[in-house]
Amino acid sequence: MATRTALARHLIAACLALGWNAAAQAGGMMFCDRPAKITAAAQDHVLRFAAVVKDELERSGAAAAVVSRAGLDLARLGLRYSHAGLALKANPNSPWSVRQLYYACDEKRPRIFDQGMAGFVLGAEEPAQGHLSMVLLPDGQASALQAAALDTQTPQSLLSGEYSANAYAYGTRYQNCNQWLVELIASAWGASAPQREFAQRWLRERGYQAEPVNVGRALVIAAHFVPLVHVIDHPDEDLRAQTMRVSMPSSIEHFVRREAPQAHRIELCYNANHIVIRRGWEAMGAGCEAQAGDEVIAFENRD
Repeated sequence: MATRTALARHLIAACLALGWNAAAQAGGMMFCDRPAKITAAAQDHVLRFAAVVKDELERSGAAAAVVSRAGLDLARLGLRYSHAGLALKANPNSPWSVRQLYYACDEKRPRIFDQGMAGFVLGAEEPAQGHLSMVLLPDGQASALQAAALDTQTPQSLLSGEYSANAYAYGTRYQNCNQWLVELIASAWGASAPQREFAQRWLRERGYQAEPVNVGRALVIAAHFVPLVHVIDHPDEDLRAQTMRVSMPSSIEHFVRREAPQAHRIELCYNANHIVIRRGWEAMGAGCEAQAGDEVIAFENRD
């Protein structure tokens, strides 16, 4: 039988498999102590990849984009992207920095954080390769969302005091990084007031759907071991079915596409050899191999 320590680590891995920002910057047990391991070559590739991402954003002419990174390996759950934020051309931190929610370990509370694109990409669990998706917003929706995101009060008014990596998508007791983003979108695009209750009401009225994730027993049990995981906000019928409805980047992208039909999507990936750029809503397959119509940028050896 596994030891208590081994079991705890297994459960933590199960929690992280839902891809919440906890892995990058959150607190609780081992999360804050995860060392960053990256080779010089991988760091060079990440920086060059981030430069290509920023170039695509700049060339798009958009003012804002929903950006998602593949922070963790979610293949076992049928997901690729784990964490989403809002890239803003007018971000006061620097052009195209990402405004997002993260969990401040030292303060033990969630905060709103602006992060440069290179740092955002570096949040991936495996820095030697990675994927990033961007949904470029049309002028009207982009302007409204940028105004809400940069407002001095709106982002904070939508911030919950209690963080949960697996926060129930239709509740207000807890919140995770992706839930804050979709509630910000709701506040910018139609909610009657910048509070979570009004944002949630608008999302329900507009038919926002957080796809059920089959988590198995491990994550349900994990709430007893991991401070950033909770189950009390989830409906009993979901827990009995071993599923959780959590806001993930894929759900946000589907919702944005429906609400802003003129939005465009670009997906990018990199590995040790190259960067691949795909324009359109057709998702990339496994790995980072180019298909017909994709653009490829080879990494040159700088030794």
